[in-house]
Amino acid sequence: MAEKRDSVPAPDQLELALERTLAAYERTMLAWIRTSGSLITFGFALFQFFEYWNEHEPNRTRNYLLSARNFGIVMIVIGVLALVFATLHYRSQLKRLEAHWPQAPSAYALILAALISLLGVLAVVETVFRRI
Repeated sequence: MAEKRDSVPAPDQLELALERTLAAYERTMLAWIRTSGSLITFGFALFQFFEYWNEHEPNRTRNYLLSARNFGIVMIVIGVLALVFATLHYRSQLKRLEAHWPQAPSAYALILAALISLLGVLAVVETVFRRI
């Protein structure tokens, strides 16, 4: 005897397309978060490495236009700015999507982006005000 299944209506083509679009936005935002986080952490690590090196070799000349310290700070700032711009673009795309799909799920990537941005701002503050 065949069992009777509870029938759940299959989603229509439009809803599936909207879900795929949301997933693509999420993947893109997570890629920006990964890239920005890498820039921030590499810039901070570069800064820390050369600060340690400068402490142990005090006779080195340090009057460079783009010293390792400044290069690390620039990398951190670029990482934070890239994440801010990506977040703004992501949010605008979500608003466009919500116009067609009001019941769109919440975007948790924005929370992660905010936390990584905060980490980047703290890294900039740490590197800029370290020797002041």
